[in-house]
Amino acid sequence: MTEISSDVIRGYNDTMILFLILEAPSYGYEISKQIKNLSENKYVIKETTLYSAFSRMEKNGYVESFSQEAENSGKKRTYYRITDSGKNYYKEKCEEWALTKEVVERFIKGH
Repeated sequence: MTEISSDVIRGYNDTMILFLILEAPSYGYEISKQIKNLSENKYVIKETTLYSAFSRMEKNGYVESFSQEAENSGKKRTYYRITDSGKNYYKEKCEEWALTKEVVERFIKGH
């Protein structure tokens, strides 16, 4: 198996995206590139998945979007920044992951 199934990781797309904008706002293409790189090409987020996550998180108040010109090209991009509510949600998802990992590992042979 060379890639992670999107079904397995679906519940943690928001967590990965929020992690990547904790320090500074970013835009979709850069975030998808970072997910691919940090996962060492084991997970590639689909564009539709990424933008539906942005839409859902913006609706829930976890991120805010804004337009800004790219420094190199002058092209306008939509950037996303995390809100205080998003930081709390990220923390909850991290705690949930720790618990999930603990439970699932009890059922993995050789653990």
